[in-house]
Amino acid sequence: MRIGRLLAAAMLTLGCTGVTLVASASPALADGCYTWSGTLSQGSSGEAVRQLQIRVAGYPGSGAVLTIDGAFGPATKAAVQRFQSAYGLTADGVAGPATFSKIYALQDDDCTPVNFAYAELNNCNSTWAGGNVSAATAKANALVTMWKLQALRHALGDQPIRVTSGFRSAACNNAVGGASSSRHLYGDAADLGAGPHSLCTLAQAARNHGFAGILGPGYPDHNDHTHVDGRPSRFWSAPNCGVASLTGSLDPLGDN
Repeated sequence: MRIGRLLAAAMLTLGCTGVTLVASASPALADGCYTWSGTLSQGSSGEAVRQLQIRVAGYPGSGAVLTIDGAFGPATKAAVQRFQSAYGLTADGVAGPATFSKIYALQDDDCTPVNFAYAELNNCNSTWAGGNVSAATAKANALVTMWKLQALRHALGDQPIRVTSGFRSAACNNAVGGASSSRHLYGDAADLGAGPHSLCTLAQAARNHGFAGILGPGYPDHNDHTHVDGRPSRFWSAPNCGVASLTGSLDPLGDN
């Protein structure tokens, strides 16, 4: 799925002395996914900006969530700058060839980041149907979640992050005892298991990568995983990890 990242044109020239191979490299293209042209900066708008926002959704800043609306405003510029800084690029907030080349290197043909796949975010069914939103919306929400997880993974030293649960249909959610309003029904939630990183490390770091919902150790039924999601308003509760919402309000969704 990663073919096409770097296209090369080759020409064979036959002569009396033998064969000469001449190769020239052309700029990297998105491998079957999405290709940007030109540059994007504050004031730009449209589908190209929306596609960019999906890829930098994990860089909104501590406690923030980047709105994916196709409008390149100050928040998008700041997210692009953080993305650029994270990968050693010039952090000017302008998305141009260097920024797009890095994104191309980080994504597969289906637009998912290279370290995550749709199958990881859906072990319920193959159609993404049966949740609280349309199948297309659930799958789109999962894509944004994966890019946030990619940012989290990079921030934690590019070590693997283990996803134990993602999208659920109502039937799948009932089977595992999930709450009736669980964000898993919307496709924008992921449960993370311990691995190279502790559950608390995951919960603490997730605060910087665009997750409105974070539930972890110390929150009821979350001592064996850290839950992250894209709910409409922020609620963080992982008391054993020192993670709490500023408001201290009760969880309106009761996720499991």
